[in-house]
Amino acid sequence: MKITGFNPSVLTSKPEELIRMFEELGFEKSHHDDAEAGIVSGSVRMNYADDFCVDITSTEKYPSDKTLIRINVDDIDEAYNLLLKHGFHNALGDGVIIETEHFRGAHMISPSGFEFMVMQHRK
Repeated sequence: MKITGFNPSVLTSKPEELIRMFEELGFEKSHHDDAEAGIVSGSVRMNYADDFCVDITSTEKYPSDKTLIRINVDDIDEAYNLLLKHGFHNALGDGVIIETEHFRGAHMISPSGFEFMVMQHRK
């Protein structure tokens, strides 16, 4: 398995507020995905120069903002099984994979509580 991306991601019910704040910090929108995927209803990637990025993802699932690490991989099944082996569980239920026309992903939580959104982009 190869990691192709690694950055923070924020799940929020108020994406416009976070987008404005990151713009004031000097980030710029670089990509927007309107795909509906069950718990999410769109995502905006924001970049700061060529060095840093953050994803702002719109969801109504959580009562407050949730920050996690997004990991893009070339093999979601391998990544998912590796995380399970290390004690992670799927926040959406065993075996639940979020599917859109653009990606496959899973929201995984470690035994100590940190969270990954592991994703494989469709080519």
